Amino acid sequence: MILAAGRGERLRPLTDTCPKPMLPAGGKPLLVWHLERLHAAGLREVVINHAHLGHLVEAGLGDGSRWGLSIRYSAETEALETAGGIAKALPLLGDEPFLVVNGDVFCDYPFTRAAGIAAQMAAGRLDAWCVLVDNPAHHPGGDFGLQSGRLGNNDGRRLTFSGIGVYAPRLFATVEPGRRAALAPLLRAAADAGRAGGEWFTGTWIDVGTAERLADLDAQLRRRAG
Repeated sequence: MILAAGRGERLRPLTDTCPKPMLPAGGKPLLVWHLERLHAAGLREVVINHAHLGHLVEAGLGDGSRWGLSIRYSAETEALETAGGIAKALPLLGDEPFLVVNGDVFCDYPFTRAAGIAAQMAAGRLDAWCVLVDNPAHHPGGDFGLQSGRLGNNDGRRLTFSGIGVYAPRLFATVEPGRRAALAPLLRAAADAGRAGGEWFTGTWIDVGTAERLADLDAQLRRRAG
């Protein structure tokens, strides 16, 4: 699942006419970078939620066939936050653990790991697996600790949650479909219960949350292509 329902207030006025994850970087929308990497990783079924200007997401991506994917959409009349959006989309996601990635990040995380992570979660009876990254300048305090592959709320050095995770549907059992709900409280509760795993990813990861960071990413990608 790719999360694409955010309004993108910090990216206005760009997001007044274009959904945040459809903003271009390096000549293609942020969402398309994810779709290409998901296909390269062997994944074929994708769910995308949307709210603000969601019709432009569907018009731009269609059914996903041009990337060798099958895309289904979970439309929200107003953004339901991360957990709320995932809970609403559960009927499209099935009964097994599923990969989720924020639509407004750029990364080279190896999505091929998803199947192995799901197997680790089953073996360890975990409800969630979170990919953590070094704390960026705009988020120096981090979100979670990591100890022996388990997520923690009070463990030593804190890292930043990347917006990439694998979740079992039962993680969202307390979220009423159609209601707004944040993901962080569910992850913290799972961590406290010893039911959340994680890893530290040191590759490319950029939170494209402001016009400045989007411009920097665009310049990097164009230099790389040149």
